[in-house]
Amino acid sequence: MTDASVSIILRSFNEAWALRDTLPALRAQNYRDWELIVIDSGSTDGSVELIRAAQPAQFVRIASEEYNPSRVMNRGMQLARHDLAIFLNADATPIDEHWLRPLVDALRSPRTAAAFSRQVPRPDCRAVFAHDYERCFGPQRESAQWDHFFSMVGSGIRRDVWEQRGFLEEMQYSEDEEYTRWCRAAGYGVVYCPDSVVMHSHNYTPRQAFKRAFGEAWACMAMRSGRAADGARLRGFALGWLRDVQRDFAYCARERRLRECPHAARIRWAQRAGRLAGTRAGRAVHEEDFFHEHRNRRPEHRVVSALQHPA
Repeated sequence: MTDASVSIILRSFNEAWALRDTLPALRAQNYRDWELIVIDSGSTDGSVELIRAAQPAQFVRIASEEYNPSRVMNRGMQLARHDLAIFLNADATPIDEHWLRPLVDALRSPRTAAAFSRQVPRPDCRAVFAHDYERCFGPQRESAQWDHFFSMVGSGIRRDVWEQRGFLEEMQYSEDEEYTRWCRAAGYGVVYCPDSVVMHSHNYTPRQAFKRAFGEAWACMAMRSGRAADGARLRGFALGWLRDVQRDFAYCARERRLRECPHAARIRWAQRAGRLAGTRAGRAVHEEDFFHEHRNRRPEHRVVSALQHPA
């Protein structure tokens, strides 16, 4: 079977430290028929020079304050020349030359709208976050039993599905989950590719963990997925936090990282607090159901502002 041509859309912002590994890892792929499109959100750390040296087919620079994940992904799709698009964050480094092919193979089926890679944490990843990656992407991943799970960090989509209805630019968080939920509701498949692996992780501070949990809970209220409502009452908050601490303790004991348990407990408290606050804020905002007014817009109706960004 002839290899399909694909467009790799790379998003970057001050990640020169990772690009030094990510860009060579792309060049080392055993799948050769691809173009590289890079959208950088105002990097000042040497990322721009590294990207230019890689000679991408398209290189777009926007100001950091203009960044919106959905808008950037829609822009990347507009720039892409091919029918299959692969998304990769600059700080998500393919671990070997086999990362790209499983994603492309999964997307060959016209009934598959999206596919996503396995993620493994970096060596410096704190235990609480490494535990989350195991739950989401490990061999016995809990996410397989969840209502829905997807990550855009290393992933791919089909243009013909995106053209029906692209990424919602009203969303600042969970835009990938919202899009793939729509794909599934429309009858398309969303495929996990465990043989396509990237190294990717973040060590969030408690404040950052709160902010992210708040945004994701707010987005869940927008999607009416119901997941964000977990722990919306104070009793549920406390019990949920205790369950988190218990699971993290078991993980840290198994991995011989017990000294990280206090840090894990602080992060889980921040996450639960953020989820509670985001759920309440999202419920208030979405009582008038404004979000659903935008749900079925076609991509060209939402990306006009993206076309105005400076190249």
